[in-house]
Amino acid sequence: MTAILDATPDNPIPGNPVAGFFDGVGSRKIRYAIFKTKARVARGTVVLLQGRNESIEKYFETIGEFMEAGYWVATFDWRGQGGSERLLPQPALGHVEHFSDYGRDLMIFLEQIVLPDTRLPFSIVAHSMGALVCLSVAPAMATRVDRIVLLAPFVGLGGQVIGEPGIVALAAVMRWLGLGRMPLHRDRRGHGPFANNPLTRDADRYARNLALLESHPRLRLGPPTARWLNEAFRTIRRVTRPWHLTRITVPTVLLAPTADGLVPYLAIERLASNFRAGHLIPIDGARHELLQEADRYRAQAMAAILAFLPEAEAEEADGSPQVLEEA
Repeated sequence: MTAILDATPDNPIPGNPVAGFFDGVGSRKIRYAIFKTKARVARGTVVLLQGRNESIEKYFETIGEFMEAGYWVATFDWRGQGGSERLLPQPALGHVEHFSDYGRDLMIFLEQIVLPDTRLPFSIVAHSMGALVCLSVAPAMATRVDRIVLLAPFVGLGGQVIGEPGIVALAAVMRWLGLGRMPLHRDRRGHGPFANNPLTRDADRYARNLALLESHPRLRLGPPTARWLNEAFRTIRRVTRPWHLTRITVPTVLLAPTADGLVPYLAIERLASNFRAGHLIPIDGARHELLQEADRYRAQAMAAILAFLPEAEAEEADGSPQVLEEA
């Protein structure tokens, strides 16, 4: 396995990142990358967490904007997707044995890569499945990160033919029958037409993401297995309970697209109503992938994120104290 980052003509690699692997739970190889800002004063580090079926490359545009704003960015591909080690002989299947493995991989990343190699203060910006993983371990984050931003957190599932209750039941039965490594539907080999997509209203970003997968098919991921779904819904039930949410003390913003066809807005609204440390910000009219959305929606999300992130005390980008010149 190599830790290279893949680019396309309309999706160049921002800056000169350091890419590598760290050992996740069970010694699975997890691909990561660190992007350093060119700003003279580093404002801190954004730990960027992807959703399901995503990779570091999909966020090059966003990473570049964080760098321009003065932040380092630390990110990695979840086990079983992107450039990280796949978990099944059928590498296109989205699978995990235990959803807690994602959270444990995140904590390893924070302790072994982010803490020693990047700049304080640390903030997490997490999308969809990444936001669910972040929620699952957030009670342990109080001494590690200063802010959390959750974009369209995966706390419910909409837009499905049989509905969420049916999927929950079917995934549980398949796992009980020993069929947990099978998907619930066929692999459609990529996204459908732009006109029918539930992810974004931006045709150019949608085409850019398709071109990335066509040029670098190793990054592609197909449908989730029954076990993945069963583990995900178990985690959703746990993290949305008041006893879990009251244990989260890190200041958190939830950015919720109101036209999300995958995660119902009402599910995020219910989460926010029991989340003392969380503040809900609706993005009216936006679809699921806020950071891949049309500019009129994406700009709102980025402005909210940058306004919420903390700033470091004066420190040079190379880590040395800033020398303030006399007026």
